[in-house]
Amino acid sequence: MKPISEYRQRFDKVRQNCPVRATLDVIRGRWKPLILRELRDGTRRFTDLQAALPEVAAQTLTVQLRQLEADEIITRTIYPEIPARVEYELSKYGRTLSKVMEELEAWGEGYLERQQRRGDSKL
Repeated sequence: MKPISEYRQRFDKVRQNCPVRATLDVIRGRWKPLILRELRDGTRRFTDLQAALPEVAAQTLTVQLRQLEADEIITRTIYPEIPARVEYELSKYGRTLSKVMEELEAWGEGYLERQQRRGDSKL
């Protein structure tokens, strides 16, 4: 397994001073917002996350969890049991994203409603 440092965000030097870009870099990923949504209600095991997100491949879920861990958004706790039990939860720092994610969710709900009213068949 690669060291956690290999999963840290690589910032574009041209945009590194843009706070919006930095935020998007951390939450960017097809499954990261949904992972964060699942973890906002508390600690989850890997299998809980897989069950909640059945469309995501195990390897993809692992990589995105490792990226969130490397960015100190979530914590991973490994319990010395057989079989090993691994749990994920939002870190104290990760919980500071909750309001941002709630705002994104509210905006998305409004957007989806607007598209449905327009009769947009692409959704």
